Amino acid sequence: MKPFDLSGRRALVTGANTGIGQGIAEALAWAGAHVVCAGRSAMDETVERIHSAGGSAEPLALDLADPKAAARTVEEVAGQGLDILVNNAGIIRRADAVDFAEADWDEVIDVNLKSAFLLSQAFGRAALAHGTGGRIVNVASVLSFQGGIRVASYTASKHGIVGLTRLLACEWAAKGINVNAIAPGYIATSNTKALREDKERYEAIVERIPAGRWGEPSDIGGAAVFLASDAAAYVHGAVLPVDGGWLAR
Repeated sequence: MKPFDLSGRRALVTGANTGIGQGIAEALAWAGAHVVCAGRSAMDETVERIHSAGGSAEPLALDLADPKAAARTVEEVAGQGLDILVNNAGIIRRADAVDFAEADWDEVIDVNLKSAFLLSQAFGRAALAHGTGGRIVNVASVLSFQGGIRVASYTASKHGIVGLTRLLACEWAAKGINVNAIAPGYIATSNTKALREDKERYEAIVERIPAGRWGEPSDIGGAAVFLASDAAAYVHGAVLPVDGGWLAR
C-alpha cells in the first residue's frame, strides 16, 4: 500500500498557470495523477514542466470570471471521470475599506468564492451520481483567520472558503467525498508582488515568520498531495496551515 500514490487518478487544478496552482499541479503529477491544468491564462508552461518531469497533464480553458460557465465545463469534465478538484484560482484587489469599489468586491467574491462553490457543486453532483467519491482541496489563506489590511473582499472570500469547506465536508463525508483546505501563508506569487516590492512591509513580514522566509509555491504541493491521497482518508473539513509558523506566533 502506497497511501500517497495518486497513480490512475485524474485531478483538475484551477489557476494552474503560475504560483501556488502551478506548484500544486506539479506535485499532484509527480505523485502519479493526470492533471487537468485549468484557467483563463495559457497553461503551456505548467503542462511542459509536468511533461518534462515525466508526468501527465493537459490544459483546459476555464474563465472563473463567469462562474456558471466554468461550472458547466467542470461538470462535463467530471462526467468523463474526475477524482480530485483543487479550487486554487484567486485574485486580489487592494484599497482602504472606505474607498473599496463595489466592482472590485464583486469580482473577487465571484472568482475566489462563488466559483469554488459552483465547481465543487458540479464535482459533487458527478461523484454522488456515479458513487465514485473523490477529493476536494480548497485553497484558503492565513487571512481566513485574520483580518489583513486593505484587502476587504479577499479576506471575506477566504473566510468564506473555510466555511464552505466545513459545510461540504459535513454534507459529503459519509458519501466518500473528502473536502479540506490548505491555508497558505505569505508565498512568493503574483498576488503578493505588491507586498514584496514594499521593502518595509516585506521585511516586517519576514521578521514575523518563525521559519524566517517567505514560502514558495512548491511548499504547498506536498500538503495538496496529502489531502488528495488515501493518507487523508479520514480527514474531513480540516484547514491545514502551510505558513512557516505564521499563525502559531
